[in-house]
Amino acid sequence: MNNSTTTQSPEKSCSRNTLITQQIIPVLYCMVFIAGILFNGVSGWIFFYVPSSKSFIVYLKNIVVADFLMSLTFPFKILRDSGLGPWQLNVFVCRVSAVLFYVNMYVSIVFFGLISFDRYYKIVRSLWTSFIHSVNYSKVLSVTVWLLMLLLAIPNMILTNQSIKEVTRIKCMELKNELGLKWHKVSNYIFVGMFWMVFFLLIIFYTAITKKIFKSHLKSRRNSISVKKKSSRNIFSIMFVFIVCFVPYHIARIPYTKSQTEAHYTCQSKEILHYVKEFTLLLSAANVCLDPIIYFFLCQPFREILCKKLHIPLKSQNDIETSKSKRGNTIHESTDTL
Repeated sequence: MNNSTTTQSPEKSCSRNTLITQQIIPVLYCMVFIAGILFNGVSGWIFFYVPSSKSFIVYLKNIVVADFLMSLTFPFKILRDSGLGPWQLNVFVCRVSAVLFYVNMYVSIVFFGLISFDRYYKIVRSLWTSFIHSVNYSKVLSVTVWLLMLLLAIPNMILTNQSIKEVTRIKCMELKNELGLKWHKVSNYIFVGMFWMVFFLLIIFYTAITKKIFKSHLKSRRNSISVKKKSSRNIFSIMFVFIVCFVPYHIARIPYTKSQTEAHYTCQSKEILHYVKEFTLLLSAANVCLDPIIYFFLCQPFREILCKKLHIPLKSQNDIETSKSKRGNTIHESTDTL
């Protein structure tokens, strides 16, 4: 779960384009950091006024926290990659901030998976009464998710304990003991497998939700076009973020991890995989800027309070309330809280 390549002897060290690793990537992370802190700060402020009355709102609030904490790790990476920090900062990034970066990223991914599961049972299996929709259950599950992620990640901090001399550039793999190298590889495989499981579940659940919504509104023949547009927009926003931000990184993650922990990779292949990993990781980091857009589309209370705070009139709000009174709330709610 680190941002550097495997240990190599000086004579076999790979030369890298410092323009990319020390200038371009840090500048891009600066832009993501500023936007992420701004957007998630506003999102946290808005969600402070949104009551945790539904399970999916609890999950959204956890994503806001994870994204904000993830954004706070960016300055350490920026200083480290640009070579502006002392050598002790390199050690801190390897042992702490890089690990926290990944913890918060996967916490966010898991909570999006929980939202899709919650919406699936709310809409497709609406006749099934289940405690999984209760707020108390969602809060307990949220704490469980954070604890499990930390349990997977903390060994990467503890086992990054090798002493090292004062040098300008430190490779994170040099700080890991033998067990640390093995856990690094195993934990990365677990996290990558976790992502692909969530991604495929998103596809399954949202396909079923879309079919349910379309069938219900085709039967009623009321506002079916607007409902299709709204539900398609909500689903597209989530899948867009996953495909653009997370899929490229998780395709590159396995070969990169193998290049860190296995000796048969050539210097050139390690260098290429490092660049691919860094740029795809940047896309994953950009997720903190796109999630607030999902909150706007996904959560009607968030949308209403944001517009109220910004003094922006909500379009067709009266029509929404009228429509709710005429029809059952379950399917209509699904288009606004998909």
